[in-house]
Amino acid sequence: MYNKHIFTLIFLTLGFQVTFAQEEEEKDLGTETVTVTKAYTPTVSDAFKIKSVPNMNDSIVLQKKPINYSIFSVPVASTFTPSKGTASKVEKLPPPVLYNSYASLGAGLYGNVLGEFYTSRTINRDENFDIGFNHLSSRGGINGVELNDTFYDTKLDASYAKRDRDLEWGAAIGLQHQLYNWYGIEPGVFSETVINSIDERQNYYMGEVSGHINVEDAYFKRADLKYRRFFDAVSSGENRAIFNTGFEFPMNEETFNAKVKLDYVGGTFENASVSSADNDNGISYGNLQVGINPSLTMLRDDLSLNLGVNLVYGMDLENSESNFYIYPAVTASYRLLDETVIAYGGVTGELKQNSYYDFVEGNPFVSPTLTIAPTDSQYNAYVGFKGQLLPNLSYNVKGSYTAENNKPLYTLNPRNDFRSDDKGYYYGNSFGLFYDDIKTLGIFGELNVDVNRNFTAGANIEVYDYNTETGNPAWNLPNLQASLFMDYQIGEKWYAGVNLFYVGEREDFSSTVVQNAQPSEFPATLITLDGY
Repeated sequence: MYNKHIFTLIFLTLGFQVTFAQEEEEKDLGTETVTVTKAYTPTVSDAFKIKSVPNMNDSIVLQKKPINYSIFSVPVASTFTPSKGTASKVEKLPPPVLYNSYASLGAGLYGNVLGEFYTSRTINRDENFDIGFNHLSSRGGINGVELNDTFYDTKLDASYAKRDRDLEWGAAIGLQHQLYNWYGIEPGVFSETVINSIDERQNYYMGEVSGHINVEDAYFKRADLKYRRFFDAVSSGENRAIFNTGFEFPMNEETFNAKVKLDYVGGTFENASVSSADNDNGISYGNLQVGINPSLTMLRDDLSLNLGVNLVYGMDLENSESNFYIYPAVTASYRLLDETVIAYGGVTGELKQNSYYDFVEGNPFVSPTLTIAPTDSQYNAYVGFKGQLLPNLSYNVKGSYTAENNKPLYTLNPRNDFRSDDKGYYYGNSFGLFYDDIKTLGIFGELNVDVNRNFTAGANIEVYDYNTETGNPAWNLPNLQASLFMDYQIGEKWYAGVNLFYVGEREDFSSTVVQNAQPSEFPATLITLDGY
């Protein structure tokens, strides 16, 4: 009843206010002035706190009944006797100490001496200067050798580098002197008079300068330039200049790279080929390569993929000939089982620039009468697996197949009784080059084990099968190679190492120069060299 009266009153009041408002809109309200004498200070109004446990007087609420209980303890027989635990000892590793210098000295049979020294000196925070020295020599004394068989090889390097905020650049210089003797004449063939007249000594001299620059946070990444002069004691000389540069362009999750290369080699030999009965004409050569290698690098979780191509324009400057080459440049790797199994593979190719200096580094007993030409490495296809079998045991297995045109092979130079050169390299005691097209099938395997923190060991083996275009054996290339290596850290500054190498059988041939005949027509004897 009261609610009805209140609702009627509210309704009448609202109706009156609406009517009054409509009538007031027709009148002029005028202006009024409001003067504030006290600032508004709001306060929180009082509130009634709700009781967390309200009083419940309802008759249906059940009252809690008291519960009385007691524990009946029964002993249980047990044979378990706890032992006092002890904390495992963890060897604390000291922080590694970085040394700026090292020196090594070794000695072996036949008076062999090995010496190495390296030091890096910091000029200031951004500059450093490095010096390196290497020496290997032997006093000779091999049984059955009728000529002097001593040798030594000494090299000195120095470099300077400076680092700025986004730039690193440097320069280097290298000097090298090598002395070898063509001592490999066949014993019992030449008279003592002839042996005493042979000048078997050869000296090689090398000097090179280089510079490089590396840039960060830019499309242009690096550039390096090297010039090398190499010559010997028989008036042979060679110049080599190599320029490399690289660019990098990020593309979302991929990276586009571009490498550019210019490679020039040229030189002369004062002497004609040992296969020639007359030493009347020297040998000159000059080769220039211009190449670009664009590639796209993609990284996807466990996959790493590099898709590229190698484009090379090669020029034979001496004979005014040129060719254009296209080579694959594809590599990939994928983690099959984390670090346990990683599959990798690729197909690559290149136009390899050969040089007199590289041949001497591979075999210092070559004659100064070589024919220098590049090697067309059409492709090198390989696939392999590597990973960790155990935390301290790693492996690497790879199979490969390569195709190379104009591959140089070391062969024994023929004995030439018609020559009378100043240096004695034409008695069948030096090596020349034979170029052949070769396809090679290879298998490689390697194991490495960390016995403990200070002792590591490993072994690898390589097996090859060769197929030559000429049908000849792959001269002086072994079908089997193996090595065993061990390193032991004696203390903070000393370590010892052992390296054992095995090279399988190889094939070569000896021949004698005949006038008015081609080298393939010379009387020859096949030689099988035992493994060592």
